[in-house]
Amino acid sequence: MSAKIKVANPNRCIGCYSCMLACSRVNAKTASLIDSAIDIRTSGGIESGLEIIVCRSCIDPPCARACPTGALTPRTGGGVILDKDLCDSCMTCASACLPRTIHFDKADMPVICTHCGVCARFCSHDVLELRKTEVL
Repeated sequence: MSAKIKVANPNRCIGCYSCMLACSRVNAKTASLIDSAIDIRTSGGIESGLEIIVCRSCIDPPCARACPTGALTPRTGGGVILDKDLCDSCMTCASACLPRTIHFDKADMPVICTHCGVCARFCSHDVLELRKTEVL
């Protein structure tokens, strides 16, 4: 079985950034929002809602197809795996990503969701879920 992060209850998000900090702490060993593979943004100001931007785990990921060096390869069950040794920081993957989830860290390396679920575990408002999916 594969796993995917899902935005289950977007209206419960209060913008506490716990999910982002947990992601960066566990996966990048930093406490920096830029190192998080999940992104929480306002959708137009303090009175508007929040956008939860998370990898959609594409089965045929356009980011991997666009990568000229083969640094991104499709992950079983959806999403991609990054080989940092092959990445030349061209940013083509970010342009190809339809939900715009790929961004670059301070070292110009793409920040890619591994669907580890740490963001969902630290979300105290049940906005995010880690769902097991069958691989067909």
